[in-house]
Amino acid sequence: MTEIAFHFNTSDKLAYTCRLLRKAVASGARVVVTAESPTLQQLDAALWTFSALDFLPHCAAQATPEVLARSPIVLTEVPADAPHQQVLVNLSDHLPDGFERFERLIEVVSGDAADRQAARQRWKHYADRGYAIVRHDVMQKESA
Repeated sequence: MTEIAFHFNTSDKLAYTCRLLRKAVASGARVVVTAESPTLQQLDAALWTFSALDFLPHCAAQATPEVLARSPIVLTEVPADAPHQQVLVNLSDHLPDGFERFERLIEVVSGDAADRQAARQRWKHYADRGYAIVRHDVMQKESA
């Protein structure tokens, strides 16, 4: 069964996701990030610029098979089409299609009221289906 974690109260969703992806890639994980196209474009730009010392290899799901095979991070609107099913990071406000095929799902949620409300609906969906959910309060960690 898919392991599900909610990382909530992020002050900057994209910056937090960049740090999360850096940690995941350093541990050897292969990650799919799903969101709407404008968010994926912003994340793509952020992954190139968020750190002067780090490079996080990534590509869009439409890349060639060779590039997809070498990229530990794949950006896509449709996670069901992803080339692997290890870790899925959801930045959108809806349930990601095919999430149950992934080993892990990480929901990144900002402090925005609308984003939190949408996350509550996803949490309820997962909980109603028997998924164990781990919560990470990012604000609490950042203030410690």
